[in-house]
Amino acid sequence: MPKVTGPTTVVFDLGGVLVDWDPRHLYRDLFDDPEEMESFLAEVTTAEWNAHQDAGRPWAEAVELLVAEHPERRELIEAFHRRWPEMLAGEIPGTVDVLAELRATGVRLVALSNWSAETFPLARERFDFLAWFEGIVISGDVGVNKPDRRIFEHLIAQFCIEPAAALFIDDSPANVEAASALGFCAIQFTDAIALRLELVRLGLLPDVRAGANEVEVPRR
Repeated sequence: MPKVTGPTTVVFDLGGVLVDWDPRHLYRDLFDDPEEMESFLAEVTTAEWNAHQDAGRPWAEAVELLVAEHPERRELIEAFHRRWPEMLAGEIPGTVDVLAELRATGVRLVALSNWSAETFPLARERFDFLAWFEGIVISGDVGVNKPDRRIFEHLIAQFCIEPAAALFIDDSPANVEAASALGFCAIQFTDAIALRLELVRLGLLPDVRAGANEVEVPRR
C-alpha cells in the first residue's frame, strides 16, 4: 500500500486571513454617520471597483474614473488610495502565531492574494511575517483575480506545486471552491483556533491538547 502523507505545501491567502484590511478602518474617521459610510462603500467605492485595482488597473486611473461619476465625492474617493495604509488594522488575531508554528515544522509556505501591485509594497514594509513565505503571488502582478483559475494555474507553474499535495487557506468560499476544483485540499478560514484544529487534523501541526489531561495532582 502506498504511504499516505499530508500536504507538503501550504498556500495562504493574506487579506482576511493574516492581515486585517477593511476600508471601514479609515472611513469611520471620515463619516459621522455609519449608515452614510456604508452607503458610500456600497455605492461609490464598491468592492467591484476595488477589484479592478487588484487585477492591475492603476490607482490614478481608478480614482479619476470614479471622480468623473461622483465629482462631489472627490476627497473621499481620493482617500481610498491616498490614505490606503489606514485601512490596515494589523494582523488577524492568532493567525500569524499559527503561521509561525507551521514555519517551524519546515513545511513549504507560499501565499496567493488579491491585492493591488501598487499598494502591496506598503504591506511588505509593515508586516515582517510576509518574508516567511517562499514566494507570494499577487493578483495585481498577474493581471487576474481569484477565483479565476488562471491565477491558480500561475501559482502552480511558478512554484511547481502539485495541488493534491497542497493545502489552500482562504476566507472566501468562492476562492476555496475554485482551489478545490483544481485538486487542492482547500479550507475556508474563519478564525485562528479553527484553523489550527484543521492543521492538527491534517497532521501539519502537533495536537497541543494531547497531554492536556495528564496534569499531576499535588499530594496533600
